[in-house]
Amino acid sequence: MRVLLALGGNAMTNADGRARPEDQIAAAGVAMAAVAELLEADVEVVITHGNGPQVGNLLVKNELAAGVVPPVPLDWCGAQTQATLGFVLMNALEAALTEHGVERRTATLVTRALVDADDAGFTHPTKPIGRFLPADEAAVLVEHGETWEDRGEKGWRRVVASPEPVEILDAPAVQALVEAGFVVVANGGGGIPTVRAADGTLHGVEAVIDKDLGAALLAGTVAADVLVIGTDVPHAVLRYGTPDAEPLGTVTVSQLRAYAAEGHFASGSMGPKVDAACRFVEAGGSRAVITDLGHITHAITGDAGTVVVPD
Repeated sequence: MRVLLALGGNAMTNADGRARPEDQIAAAGVAMAAVAELLEADVEVVITHGNGPQVGNLLVKNELAAGVVPPVPLDWCGAQTQATLGFVLMNALEAALTEHGVERRTATLVTRALVDADDAGFTHPTKPIGRFLPADEAAVLVEHGETWEDRGEKGWRRVVASPEPVEILDAPAVQALVEAGFVVVANGGGGIPTVRAADGTLHGVEAVIDKDLGAALLAGTVAADVLVIGTDVPHAVLRYGTPDAEPLGTVTVSQLRAYAAEGHFASGSMGPKVDAACRFVEAGGSRAVITDLGHITHAITGDAGTVVVPD
């Protein structure tokens, strides 16, 4: 069995959301302990991950240094965090494998995801990222070509495009490493957003790809049997936050799509995970599971989390 495990941003921070280096190393140890259990059971695992807190830290550094050095482009931030988090995850996984007496090689691939250069978001960006700043500090970044919007009392906030990924450009390399027996960490943060010019050349762009949609695309590309989306809750929930809240167990794609249409899942949190799970199964995956890190091993067999199956 081949599993694509998508680790949410919470998997690389502590319980309070802090993302100091020591917090990220400790959190990676917890996540990779679960992966080691899967590998010990002869489950083939490909790993992807979120990078929101880590990119957020780089953006703060950009802001603080903007008057001295040019800000690092957003696609570069994605590349840097893919490499850094891959390094941390590989170290954690190799330590966990040693404890389990399992010998497996690991690799991290800095991965590009193709997006449509004509996506409307590039003309009218709407995805807010980073922190709020006063007008004078935002103005410095606007001079560097960034788009910032006045959000009233909170201050100004940067907005970027959030195009859909249409192709994992480096999928052949991922596949080759998997077939060679490596446990691969790839396509972090949804992939580095990349466009193809009219002459066929590729270049990165200032954008943010939804990591869950990137995970669904990668899962299908590497022929994963199961997509597991790791988050900070054990299930997707109907009527979340109300006295009538109801955790979802096994559900068909059409049922889950109907619940989403009724507005049960927030667009900034559970909504993209639900959409990604449905896309993977609709594209031929056997099932997708949304659950927390503590239930990942049981999620593989369909005994935990919200399990999405074909109609």
